[in-house]
Amino acid sequence: MATVILSDEACSLGEGPTYDPATDTLYWFDILASRMLERKLSGGATRTHQLGEMASAIATIDGERQLLLTETGLHIRDAATGKLTPHMSVEAANTGTRSNDARVHPCGALWFGTMGKNAEAGAGAIYWYFRGELRLLFPAISIPNSICFSADGKTAYFVDTAVNLLYRLDCDADTGLPLGEPKLFVDRRGDKGGIDGSVVDRDGVLWNACWGGGRLDAYAPDGSLLRSVPVPAGQATCPAFVGAAADRLAVTSATEGLSAEALRADPHAGKTFLLDVVVNGRHEPNVLV
Repeated sequence: MATVILSDEACSLGEGPTYDPATDTLYWFDILASRMLERKLSGGATRTHQLGEMASAIATIDGERQLLLTETGLHIRDAATGKLTPHMSVEAANTGTRSNDARVHPCGALWFGTMGKNAEAGAGAIYWYFRGELRLLFPAISIPNSICFSADGKTAYFVDTAVNLLYRLDCDADTGLPLGEPKLFVDRRGDKGGIDGSVVDRDGVLWNACWGGGRLDAYAPDGSLLRSVPVPAGQATCPAFVGAAADRLAVTSATEGLSAEALRADPHAGKTFLLDVVVNGRHEPNVLV
């Protein structure tokens, strides 16, 4: 199949795509507009939920509940009604920061990042949350992205997009906590395009959305570039494995910062796409609260 537009709802900052195989639904966020969007892969209209605050990620707890990451912390969402109940405050008193990238470790722990609302240098951090416990992992992060894990849970990845150095580190498979220090995995300093959101397939291939590059880059476990897949929008933001077999890739994008002239040259900016590539993906695990 050719690359198709999954949703033509243009987002100022489309992010956090997460697929729920139980309902065949892709969720994603327009962070700057404080809204969450959803669409069934089988078809139908895109539904929009106004949240009242910036949010960037969602994870399944069980058949009735979801965990939502917002600028004030973690919230429990009733999947049927959309009602949000505060669960754990994170940087809520700091009105200058918001949430950003996040991913569930195979054990059920959640890694997530915060950042300055104007991407101020060093204003953010990366946190670990598991069964009611919260720990700060990496402080002084400007733009946390590419949080993702190998299928066996023994390897974690993250990047500060402001620096464009993608790191890999050993991880405890049972808790999702780091083991040892991060090691450089991919160095894209000086390259056109930023390292944004990523996912790792069953073969250990990391699929990364290149902000400003209009593509998804696939990196082998040794950090070498395997291939690049074009995205029909310049500012690709984050991929997600979708479909019953998790063998497709959806990717979000953004219009943020584009002038009127740039938008005319990039007419699909901010839309969400289903890419023309078959992958050996996997579904996101449930988060343990």
